[in-house]
Amino acid sequence: MEISGILSAIVIGIVVGVLGRLVLPGRQRIGILWTIVVGIVAALIGTAVAAALGVADTGGVDWIEWLIQIGLAAVGVAALDRAKALR
Repeated sequence: MEISGILSAIVIGIVVGVLGRLVLPGRQRIGILWTIVVGIVAALIGTAVAAALGVADTGGVDWIEWLIQIGLAAVGVAALDRAKALR
């Protein structure tokens, strides 16, 4: 993976993490760094899921891939928030 690919994954991960956090109602007890990490992981997994479903490369904006990534980020943020609440 090239440097530009890594940088784009980080930027997309930040956006996906923040959008996933905004989807959830209420306050989350995790920091912005954890949100970014969850977003990056969700972006990578979401891209793999979209590729497996055959919707990763479409003409124009890949809305289905974005929705998968944001959904995974919301699930990740909620799970991490729940884990921190149980401590």
